[in-house]
Amino acid sequence: MNRNRTQNIRRNGMLRFWLLMPVVVIVLGGAAMWLLQPAARAGEMVVYKSASCGCCGKWVEHMRRSGYNIVTHDTERLAQFKQSLGIPEGLQSCHTAKIDGYLIEGHVPAREVARLLKERPPARGLSVPGMVSGSPGMENGEYEKYDVILFDDKGGKSIFASY
Repeated sequence: MNRNRTQNIRRNGMLRFWLLMPVVVIVLGGAAMWLLQPAARAGEMVVYKSASCGCCGKWVEHMRRSGYNIVTHDTERLAQFKQSLGIPEGLQSCHTAKIDGYLIEGHVPAREVARLLKERPPARGLSVPGMVSGSPGMENGEYEKYDVILFDDKGGKSIFASY
């Protein structure tokens, strides 16, 4: 009798071990994946741009150097795309990015994207309208003052940062 009881205890212990093992692997694997993610933990940035636009490529490199994981899509239908997203005409620029539910329009500095993702204001996104000399991707030896605009779905906008 004693021997059967000992065998049952061993079997039950092994059964518990094998039942808990997948849970342990999932928890440890998830923790390892989270710790090993690139600096842009907020998510992947998807950029829509024209294939022939050099300054867009320079802005993408600026964002990559700042730690963002970026996927680019070249399109020649940017105006229609921006309109479908509801980006006001006065805030449009040469490329549009999406990250964690926000839109990033134009040559917005990486520092302001990081601040947006940290503070998470109730907004649609950020914009640097036009193509401003001296903004990221538009470095050409000249410098113009510019504002980074925070905009929402209702037409509201405010200055998020000034350069």
